[in-house]
Amino acid sequence: MRLIADENISWRLKKLIPDWDILPVNEITPFERLSDSMIWRFAKSNNYTIVTFDEDFSELQNLFSFPPKIVWLRTGNVATHEIARILKKHESKITDFVADKETGILELYL
Repeated sequence: MRLIADENISWRLKKLIPDWDILPVNEITPFERLSDSMIWRFAKSNNYTIVTFDEDFSELQNLFSFPPKIVWLRTGNVATHEIARILKKHESKITDFVADKETGILELYL
């Protein structure tokens, strides 16, 4: 499972879950801010699932369908270690979601 962490999620998430393939957005272009549509295209081209707090990705999926898939954290802003806890707690659900050809968005709550 390949995840790309939106810019509102700290790059430290990668360190908290080192056994997962997590790419922080700031590692794509360290000196340039990427728009949501640029992140969308990168994720689609490179087979990533987007992890985000941002509703805008849901709107992009409504326009363009999927891939990429979206793991939408419906938690409000929480600490990075809490995001890691939520993702690990739902690891099997996320794995099943990524493999599912019918579903484009997985919403996760606290």
